[in-house]
Amino acid sequence: MSTIHAPVLLNECVDLLITDKSGSYFDATLGFGGHSEAILQKLDSKGKLVATDVDDNAFNYCKEKFKNDKRVSLYKFNFSMVDVIAKIESLDGFDGILADLGVSSFQLDDPKSGFTFRTETKLDLRMDKTKKLTAADVVNELSEEELSLILRDFGEEKNHKKIARAIVRTRELKKIETTSELKELISEFTPINFLTKTLSRVFQALRIYVNDELNMLKEFLERSVEVLKPNGRLIVISYHSLEDRIVKDFFRNESVNQLSPKEDPFGLKTKAARLKIITKKPILPTKEEIDINRRARSAKLRAAERI
Repeated sequence: MSTIHAPVLLNECVDLLITDKSGSYFDATLGFGGHSEAILQKLDSKGKLVATDVDDNAFNYCKEKFKNDKRVSLYKFNFSMVDVIAKIESLDGFDGILADLGVSSFQLDDPKSGFTFRTETKLDLRMDKTKKLTAADVVNELSEEELSLILRDFGEEKNHKKIARAIVRTRELKKIETTSELKELISEFTPINFLTKTLSRVFQALRIYVNDELNMLKEFLERSVEVLKPNGRLIVISYHSLEDRIVKDFFRNESVNQLSPKEDPFGLKTKAARLKIITKKPILPTKEEIDINRRARSAKLRAAERI
């Protein structure tokens, strides 16, 4: 485990997040503890950090990493259960909540994690290995139309119909069980200079579907606001337009005293705003950070404060 993960926008996160050095904070995406470690360095002896991750490698690594710090409590729960975790910890709320929605470098580089298409490995893509549905199940069992919609909606892949058709034709002869088998069938009709981006979109779409990521994000955002203390900060780092759009729309809807046109088309109802947006535009990594960590290039940080 020599290559772990470089935490993205680290200083920006911590500077925005910590408003009370004796406060309670929630790291919703613990990973290998990069952000958590920086948060703990800013907290005093009365501070509290609660963190969660469903990935076995990350959880076990951090359990050992933070075993001697009594300020830390770790959970192997989905981050959407932030409100449940707060109750277990007997906390009346958090002073700050952070979610870095990216897949760790370790997960992307380690074949055993089942996230990379660059090496031969089982077609898995589950964050939580206790869940039954794998990417192999999806490509071998769903209909051509269902696969096409997944690739279109979650991968924003323009050739979604062609790829779905190729998957169905291939699996009629033999099950698609590995990343290289999926890669090979896509490469047969994708120009070499577009192959990596196409594969990235396809694997992103399958990963989002397998882990129900967008629905989990929506639940997390809603429950986070409910357990944020007044003036508490909610910070989210996203890496693709689907995630960022959800975060942006949620922050905007929660910062006004009106329902969205979809919820209230005639503008007859009002509601109390719960958030104040801190970042009018998303914070992006600097050129220096991107030079050091290429995977940070698509990151966008948005922050809001509980009213």
